[in-house]
Amino acid sequence: MRAPELKGGVRWLNTVPLEMKELRGKVVLVDFWTYTCINCLRTLPFIKEWHKRYHDKGLEIIGAHTPEFTFEKEEANVLRFITQEKIEYPVVLDNFREIWNRFANRYWPAKFLIDKNGFIRYTHFGEGDYAKIERFIQKLLVEANPSLQLGEVSKMAQEADKAKVCYPVTPETYTGFARGLPANGSRAFDKPFHYEDSPEHLLNRFYLQGEFDVKPAFVRHARETSNFEDYLLLVFKSFQVNVVMKASDAERFPVYLELDGYPVDELVKGSDVEYDEEGRSYVPVTEPKMYNLISNLDLEAHSLKMSCNSSHWETYAFTFGACRQEKAA
Repeated sequence: MRAPELKGGVRWLNTVPLEMKELRGKVVLVDFWTYTCINCLRTLPFIKEWHKRYHDKGLEIIGAHTPEFTFEKEEANVLRFITQEKIEYPVVLDNFREIWNRFANRYWPAKFLIDKNGFIRYTHFGEGDYAKIERFIQKLLVEANPSLQLGEVSKMAQEADKAKVCYPVTPETYTGFARGLPANGSRAFDKPFHYEDSPEHLLNRFYLQGEFDVKPAFVRHARETSNFEDYLLLVFKSFQVNVVMKASDAERFPVYLELDGYPVDELVKGSDVEYDEEGRSYVPVTEPKMYNLISNLDLEAHSLKMSCNSSHWETYAFTFGACRQEKAA
């Protein structure tokens, strides 16, 4: 199948607008992603490594940034992310899913590998198979330029593809009423409502206490408080917990965390967790993005309590870690 044209993006970053017909003779990797998707973020180091290793050998990587949440459509947010992550390859803002639809895509992340003649030769959805993908990149590069000597695939791809064991964990959990609901919910959606936490909590569910406004895509804290009395409580089983949260441009605020009733232990804290002078664990919410809360936890059931005083606090979705590298016996 011949690759469709790259039309419909609202803005190109790191490049002038590109057209597929102008890329004939090159190998093209179109990577569909969005900057709050944990699966996309896990593949990002490999995409960057391939750009570094093969760009000057004829590989053109195009990151088609197709938003899941409204704030991901804002150019400033995407630009801030690609600057922080030092992404140097072209990124097109596919805000209306026109490129996504042209490729008949349905997944984040998704990779379409296109040969020198403009034909899609390989597709991959989700994470993994990094060495296999890289070998296919090499194959198409050599087809385009038989004189190339490329050697072995990157060590990071080889290591990542070593046996991992994946376990059943809490599934991705959306907070907005379009795709999920608080377990102690009501039908008072799209307007502030006072929630009372349940005395019993079920695994893989979340609960609200206090004044919240449940929107289609997120939950917003609906009042200003002073003692962190309102909270969202999640019961989960996973090695890792991430959450997409949003801060407005006008305000930054802390979201305090308790794991099973205590501050998050440093042994399992996520990369975005900090501690105040009293030893309480919190995440400073400074921009709309995914925050890493918990890492390297056991696979028992745990409760995570999140509390915030700000009425600008918005929580969109939780994602989890199901796999880990098993050490050789």
